[in-house]
Amino acid sequence: MFSIDETVFSEPSGGLFALVQLCGAFLFSGIYVYYVIMGNSTVGSWMLFIIVGTALSGIAESLPKPRRRAAGVLRLTAIFVQVGLLVALFFAPELLIG
Repeated sequence: MFSIDETVFSEPSGGLFALVQLCGAFLFSGIYVYYVIMGNSTVGSWMLFIIVGTALSGIAESLPKPRRRAAGVLRLTAIFVQVGLLVALFFAPELLIG
């Protein structure tokens, strides 16, 4: 059985996982900017939740190994951002759709 302390506050994995998360955030940002500038429309503010969540996760994984607590706080913040997206979709979908 796992513990939240062991999972969330574990050492940052670094390397490939951090790179994938940060590239994902960059890719989502590019898609958002493309639709705002070129498409002359918005994708919806839900994309901003995805961008922030993946960026926070990528930053958490790219920290040095001894920074377990900081990585855990960033991971928890990323989780709260994503859960906030789900709550907003449930209670106020018109705010996210645009």
